[in-house]
Amino acid sequence: MAVISSRAFVGVMAIFALVFAIVSPFVEAQSAAPAPSPTSDGTSIDQGIAYVLMLVALVLTYLIHPLDASSYSFF
Repeated sequence: MAVISSRAFVGVMAIFALVFAIVSPFVEAQSAAPAPSPTSDGTSIDQGIAYVLMLVALVLTYLIHPLDASSYSFF
């Protein structure tokens, strides 16, 4: 049988204590919380589409309107 010196025993125990001190806080760690549910329920997408359609309607109105107003003389 091999005889272990007290100096080696203290070194092994110090390493074991260090590893134990590092690992022990994680033993009772809780699992990660589940991911939050999406905050968009589709209404923001619908609102974005509505804004784009209103912008298209506004641009078309100002493009078509000068053709109708060309027969009028305001001044």
